[in-house]
Amino acid sequence: MEINRETVLKALSNVEDPDLKKDLVTLEMIQNVMVKDSHISFTVVLTTPACPLKELIRKNCEEALVEAFGENITSEIEMSSTVTTVRSNAPLLPNVKNIIAVSSGKGGVGKSTVAANLAVALAKTGASVGLIDADIFGPSVPTMFNCEYEQPAVTQVNGKNLIIPILQYGVKLMSIGFLSPPENAVVWRGPMASSALKQFLGDTEWGDLDYLLIDLPPGTSDIHLTLVQTVPVTGAIVVTTPQKVALADARKGLAMFKQPQINVPVLGIVENMAYFTPEELPDNKYFIFGENGGKNLSEKSDVPFLGQIPLVQSIRESGDAGYPAVLKDDVTANSFNALAESLAQQVAIRNATQQKTVKVELNS
Repeated sequence: MEINRETVLKALSNVEDPDLKKDLVTLEMIQNVMVKDSHISFTVVLTTPACPLKELIRKNCEEALVEAFGENITSEIEMSSTVTTVRSNAPLLPNVKNIIAVSSGKGGVGKSTVAANLAVALAKTGASVGLIDADIFGPSVPTMFNCEYEQPAVTQVNGKNLIIPILQYGVKLMSIGFLSPPENAVVWRGPMASSALKQFLGDTEWGDLDYLLIDLPPGTSDIHLTLVQTVPVTGAIVVTTPQKVALADARKGLAMFKQPQINVPVLGIVENMAYFTPEELPDNKYFIFGENGGKNLSEKSDVPFLGQIPLVQSIRESGDAGYPAVLKDDVTANSFNALAESLAQQVAIRNATQQKTVKVELNS
């Protein structure tokens, strides 16, 4: 068969994106096809730099070309990415592609730890990431990112004063902890806390972001309603631990997002503290809080299971030291990296298969 741009595209039309269940050519993921003699080069534009199937797609493309043109061809495949979005013409945060709520039914399940490490893991892949600490009464982002005494600057854009988020470990950060002394308690009524979240969303210079993660307070509260009423949320994840009391509250969190009047897609469940692994016995797993509780909940609720994070001392130490565990080179970093890939994968699937989320309109 003659090798030219058309025949190359025909060959690659047999390669399917495993998540989106359509071929790469139809999805317009094949670009910059060049043919010189028996050498073929092109770019595959993935839906996220955190794509966990990157190497599988590359391998399938190489095999499709060999099958069409024989063993004597050579190929050069560049793997690129453009994060997808269903947010368009948004008056608020117009340059933010995906807004992701990180929630939990109850406190103490490690939601903020998961949010912090997810943000850093996504940034490590090359994505542009922001993180809002929406837990106004118990902000933890400044501690977890080792910037407790940082204070954000202010800039003027079109005559309006905007807060410049703190940049740490490749992630843009905003927290009430940057605006008040660390030792001070925030003693506010609900409307004041909601007003702070609105300011973080509307009065902050976020710029271009692929993912903006919102670390919500535990439970279902004013802050949650303020978020979904202020911006259309791309999707939410629910963090839980395996034990029964945590799962009961996680179900309530899932139910809130699934309510018809809120209708925010649930991207998946994260099971934190899934098992204990001693540092000196890395292959041993002790299921202190029960086994597979989050996984079973995801199956019963028909939502994706994003992954398990072990209960390891180094995760706590990393959070206290302000150096997220995902920046290290160990089993916990691998868990968070895999979790980020799963989340990015679910965002891409959600954007390809579901309608865009609309801002919630509630009378009370």
